[in-house]
Amino acid sequence: MKINFKSMKGYMSTFFVLLFHLACTSQTIRNEVQIAFMADIHFADVYPEFEELNPDVYTDTVNGKNVLIRSMESQLHSTRLFNENYFAFQAALDDAVRRGIKIIAMPGDFSDDGQPVHIKGLKKIMNRYAEGYNVSFFMVNGNHDPTRPFGKQSGERDFLSKHGRLQPVMSTKGLYTSSTMAEEPTVIAKEIAEWGYKEILEELKAYGFFPQQKFRYWETPFSTYDYEGYTFKKAELASKLDNRISSNATLKTIPDVSYLVEPVEGVWLLAIDANVYTPKSDGIGFNGSGIGYNEVLTYKRYLLEWTEKVVENANRLGKTLIAFSHYPMVDFNDGATDEMKQLFGVNSFQAHRVPDEVVGEIFADMGLKVHVGGHMHLNDTGIITTKNGNTLTNIQTPSLAAYPPAYKLMTIKNTSKLEVETVVLDSVASFNSFFENYKKEHGFLRDNFPDRMWNDTILASSNYLDFTNIHLQEFVRWRLLPNHWPEHLKKSLLNKSGWQLVQKVLGEDFSEKELLLKMNNAGVSETDFKNWSGGDLILDFYRLRNADGIALIDIEPNRLKTYSFLFDVLQRQTENEDILSLQLFALIFQKQMNGEESLNFKVHLE
Repeated sequence: MKINFKSMKGYMSTFFVLLFHLACTSQTIRNEVQIAFMADIHFADVYPEFEELNPDVYTDTVNGKNVLIRSMESQLHSTRLFNENYFAFQAALDDAVRRGIKIIAMPGDFSDDGQPVHIKGLKKIMNRYAEGYNVSFFMVNGNHDPTRPFGKQSGERDFLSKHGRLQPVMSTKGLYTSSTMAEEPTVIAKEIAEWGYKEILEELKAYGFFPQQKFRYWETPFSTYDYEGYTFKKAELASKLDNRISSNATLKTIPDVSYLVEPVEGVWLLAIDANVYTPKSDGIGFNGSGIGYNEVLTYKRYLLEWTEKVVENANRLGKTLIAFSHYPMVDFNDGATDEMKQLFGVNSFQAHRVPDEVVGEIFADMGLKVHVGGHMHLNDTGIITTKNGNTLTNIQTPSLAAYPPAYKLMTIKNTSKLEVETVVLDSVASFNSFFENYKKEHGFLRDNFPDRMWNDTILASSNYLDFTNIHLQEFVRWRLLPNHWPEHLKKSLLNKSGWQLVQKVLGEDFSEKELLLKMNNAGVSETDFKNWSGGDLILDFYRLRNADGIALIDIEPNRLKTYSFLFDVLQRQTENEDILSLQLFALIFQKQMNGEESLNFKVHLE
């Protein structure tokens, strides 16, 4: 440490500065510190306060509160739920409070498109837990909050009306006009516009984005003070949005709301704003974010320099540093990205969002050990070790609004070890609050648009985990299979039993007697294969991809044994194009099954 002796008066002052430095560098965490990471909540206030809306516009009224929800049809075509998240978020908070957790970090997409009505509703709930249970929230923004840096006029055309039809609600006239009998007339409510950085941060300023007196330390990538010279007044000045703008010519008007905070002694949380909004080609407005660190390397290199400085200071001062942001730093496909591109196309499985290997290498070699991300709605752990021997562990937090609904609980044991537990929300009070409304919607579609009718077994869900599981099933049927799967692969798998698939693969080389003997030696039977279809195989693939070990709750062990047998026998020389595609799919499936431990595990920081 360099001490400016000119600023000191006398040897006693020098002595106390040296004493302070020794205290900082030898600092350890006195007690275990627990942090809950809750990502991709996509919060929407289902009991909104729209002063300008006629009561007839609302879906329903419950206990004197107006209900406005999106349609089930809309939810089943989306990567996320819109309505039940309201209850899931509070269930997660209740669970955290029961465990005595006081620090909750939220890695982005805490809102669904940053609409004022939802941000205000989110704030009300967070205020209740902050004031009632002394919980501290630390947020970082995602590509849905905000969708554009300075906001925009917007709306949703798929709210559910009390008659079971769609109810468009727009923030201003001219955005959308109802045109079919499936829709109610469009109504206007300014609270459904999308806020930008300034408005969202002003509303949520108490939750990490700005310094507070109770924090031990707080800084931004642009602040100029150091730990020893820190004062709250300096932090207040540095936190003004005008002082948090990059000098990058492309982003020169857009705030960066990254921050470093020490909420409790010895623990540093590094919140990285990895959103990159590039100007549109016509020069009017900005493109949305969503790529993450691949674009950070191009447009926000100052974040790399800042992170490196933070790591150096954390090491010097004996702090345990945990970074979190909305986007992953490491491949989240368990090493199967290249095979996915080969089989499904270069734009499949959100391949453009997979961080280049160099991203993880850069952060690992600067000394960052742990990063917690969201964005992908996956339960996953990615580990990268560089040529220099440096290791970064990237922990992907699932979404509370999709399968599997879960959050990550990190326990920092000491400066050298932490433990991670995945807490699954199987039980959520009131998750079925709107089932009667969905039944009305289902009846309307049955009578008028049967080709759009969704599977109403979701309304028999016994718990929230089951509900999200069926949501995934319907999402695969309505959106993923039609849009992401090559026809020849669908033809090979769909409408075939597991037994037919085995016969297809081995029928040319083995008699049925030889095939049954081979299966008997592997501990599987013909009946085991007849209990599932190619469609089940596809669904289980997505379950494992999304949930990793959590999916074993929903996949029978015997079925996994038959999958392993099928994949093993697929590994043979062939020129059959259908078999070659199945081989590649089997390889992807196996990599997804055998990734890093993501349910409960330890990270050794040294």
